Amino acid sequence: MKALVISGGGSKGAFAGGVAQYLMEEKKHEYDLMLGTSTGSLLIPHLALGKVDKIREIYTNVNMKNIFNVNPFLVRNRNGMQTVSINHFNVVWQFLRGKRTFGESRKLRKYIRRNFTRQEFETLKASRQNIVVTVTNLARNEVEYKCIRDYNYDAFCDWIWISCNYIPFMSLTTVNGCEYGDGGFSSLVPIREAIERGATEIDVVVLETETLAEPKAVGKNPFSLMVNLFGTLLDQVEKHDIAIGKLAANAKGVKLDFYYTPVALTTNALVFDKEKMAEWWKLGYEYARSKSEIASEIGKM
Repeated sequence: MKALVISGGGSKGAFAGGVAQYLMEEKKHEYDLMLGTSTGSLLIPHLALGKVDKIREIYTNVNMKNIFNVNPFLVRNRNGMQTVSINHFNVVWQFLRGKRTFGESRKLRKYIRRNFTRQEFETLKASRQNIVVTVTNLARNEVEYKCIRDYNYDAFCDWIWISCNYIPFMSLTTVNGCEYGDGGFSSLVPIREAIERGATEIDVVVLETETLAEPKAVGKNPFSLMVNLFGTLLDQVEKHDIAIGKLAANAKGVKLDFYYTPVALTTNALVFDKEKMAEWWKLGYEYARSKSEIASEIGKM
């Protein structure tokens, strides 16, 4: 059984889309199972349907207004440089309303439903492919995996949305008495889950560099420092997931093929810049192609 696993990574998901496009269109990889966390959960339904052009159009045209109904960030361009700071008005407004998050992402929920139709859901649910998204049950402090075969259209769209909700900057959601958030908090790279579901070959897209090329800049105010801190914590979750995945793969003889970003794409993956995301999609495609060509040359030696 062949599987595709796409990690979380916010706007960096565009890179994963480019990698997947090359693997599916040029290498002719056919997947029986697709697992995604956060941004990966947005990609996999359309990839499974073979609608690469559609999801590329979605990813390379999305902006902050499509995501947030209450945006906790201010993005400014100064002398050709992009700066990100706290939107004090929106954050204070959230506190005055008694909300527990700095921002809200209900627009993303509508965006998902508008671009992933009920007919597409039914087609995918009836197919041989298994589509699984990762969420974090904050009330029980554990990961949960939501399979398309177990839910109706409305519920599965909600799980995709919940998988992307990066707390405390996006919406906190209650389902059946439990509160849920971004799947990356508990399983950023769900390799082991793919193995437990029977995968024998797995293409893994990790939306970070394999090694840290240079020290990361630390936030200059409490808000940006919090973003950096969450990034550090997720880096540790990622390393844990990959280590556990490799151990499970070795134990069961599963072949893993990793695709890391060749460079650090952004310091804030919650900022959605369509021009940069279009560039990252192309970068992902070209990176996958070059990696394949290098592997082919090595195989001839």
